[in-house]
Amino acid sequence: MSDVMQLRLAAREIFDHALCAVDAGEALKNAIRFEHLTLRVGETQFDLGTDSGIYCIAVGKAARAMAAALDEVLGRRLVAGLIAAPAGKQKLADRWQCFEGGHPLPNDQSLAAASVAFALLNRANDERALVIFLVSGGGSAMIEWPINDEITLSDLQTTNRILVTSGASISEINAVRRAFSFIKGGRLAAKAPNCDQITLIISDVLSGEEWNVASGPTMPPPSGTPNARDVIERYHLRSQLPAPILRAIDSDDETTPSNTSASLRKHFVLLDNHIAVEAAANAARTRGFITEIARDIADGRIEVGCDQLLARLDELQRQNANRSVCVISGGEFACPVRGDGIGGRNAETALRLAIAAEEKRDEIGEFVTLCAGTDGIDGNSPAAGAIIDSTTIERSRKMGLDAGDFLNRSDSYSFLAALGEAIETGPTGTNVRDLRILLSSPHSAE
Repeated sequence: MSDVMQLRLAAREIFDHALCAVDAGEALKNAIRFEHLTLRVGETQFDLGTDSGIYCIAVGKAARAMAAALDEVLGRRLVAGLIAAPAGKQKLADRWQCFEGGHPLPNDQSLAAASVAFALLNRANDERALVIFLVSGGGSAMIEWPINDEITLSDLQTTNRILVTSGASISEINAVRRAFSFIKGGRLAAKAPNCDQITLIISDVLSGEEWNVASGPTMPPPSGTPNARDVIERYHLRSQLPAPILRAIDSDDETTPSNTSASLRKHFVLLDNHIAVEAAANAARTRGFITEIARDIADGRIEVGCDQLLARLDELQRQNANRSVCVISGGEFACPVRGDGIGGRNAETALRLAIAAEEKRDEIGEFVTLCAGTDGIDGNSPAAGAIIDSTTIERSRKMGLDAGDFLNRSDSYSFLAALGEAIETGPTGTNVRDLRILLSSPHSAE
């Protein structure tokens, strides 16, 4: 077996190991215990009465897996639950109402989920019941309700399409979303002021920014977060956004829901990108790679991040001339869309690294990179990402493919799929940002 093939197999094994480490259902079952009249979440204990019911609202890409696990733990003590998530295979009891909210754009089901969520929270509030929120990335679009009646579903869809292709960071995007939403920034949880509330989070944002997951339906943003009006000016979006959205943004006073209730509010992060990165690094070390986690290369502009990753791998290989090495990176590069092609930031990262590595092949040696989303979805493509190696560009030339042309049209998936480089996992039921796994080994002659 060639060195490149061995590296490709290792990269996929490392990625699969990391995915197993961020199983959303298992994480929930490990975190929560219900015994007699006591509910324990981590080190926190909740004492329930004999007649106390529990309600649940689950939103995002990990919602079904989390809901199924919670149902297994609580059983009939769970009175009713709502799920706003992609389609899934989990079989749930009749106490759950399921909605296939849209992503990355909200749809009719997103609005229907919000309407039912309001009714469920009103019911829970009247009973002073415990409400458990299960929140994961993707929930921003999967449950939505406009801040006023002037804003239509079409306005919401147009605005989200513009935002996610603008190159703005997730924090900036969410600042704009909060300005026209009756769900985000803690407004959903504010519907049940009399209820104790627990939020369990599968985080797809930077550590310490859990209020940004799904635009924070239960958590108002802290002071100092981006201003919606500043964001639309910075990215020159004012001329593109629908008029009702602009009026909502311009009239937004950034007032967040005040919590004057004496009811309990607790949130717990069950999984995040750090766990996936550490699992990947451990898997690489187990396979004999000298491994470095590039914690400082996480977000930022995609072209800058790619240059930094390749330089870091080159440096690590030079320091370990006779050993195979691995650089692990997590996060989400900012990847503005420039054309009407198919792909996402992971496929584009892989393609950029393939092009750059071709120019440095004599320095780097044998080289493989796997870039994929832990949610199994990369942009508008059917793939999670892609795996490339030091022969990718050479093979593409023999097929008459111009890598630069595909890159310029934001059509990275089409290029890599033609070469058999796309990774298609299907939706994984979890969502803790992206993983980038770079492997290299010395030339065989060495």
